[in-house]
Amino acid sequence: MKQLILMRHGKSSWDYEVSDKDRPLKERGITDAHLVAKSFSDSVPNIDFAFSSPANRALHTSMIFLRGIGFDLANFKVDKHLYDFSGDSVSAFVRQLDNEWDTVAIFGHNYAFTSLANAWGDQYIENLPTAGLVHITFSVDDWSKISKGTTKKTIFPKDLKQ
Repeated sequence: MKQLILMRHGKSSWDYEVSDKDRPLKERGITDAHLVAKSFSDSVPNIDFAFSSPANRALHTSMIFLRGIGFDLANFKVDKHLYDFSGDSVSAFVRQLDNEWDTVAIFGHNYAFTSLANAWGDQYIENLPTAGLVHITFSVDDWSKISKGTTKKTIFPKDLKQ
């Protein structure tokens, strides 16, 4: 069985004149990433490897989340293929993952992540919000063969706030 954890970057700031890749998280993005990590830490599977888009907002989100769940950052890499908005590059990236890894977490962007969560999961998601997480399981042993899986869990920051 393969498991994929998709997490969209936290809320980013448009207050700075920087390139899209360099946009930082807003304070809310930081807080939301901590909230989602705390919520997920109760049921986190053994994650074999994690990858992030090189965009500042995704990388910062991944660091907050992975540290929050006690993940060993020796099993983490930044990959340019996750800086994708359509989902085509992310889909190709996931399908070529090392089959020694059963559970992988990836951090990236919309529209790609909403599209893939709907293509691969069995619960329709209108829009994966910033710092939103979707955990999908697949009943195959080869990443290249993943298709429709089961949405095991969704965590959206707004649902964690009171």
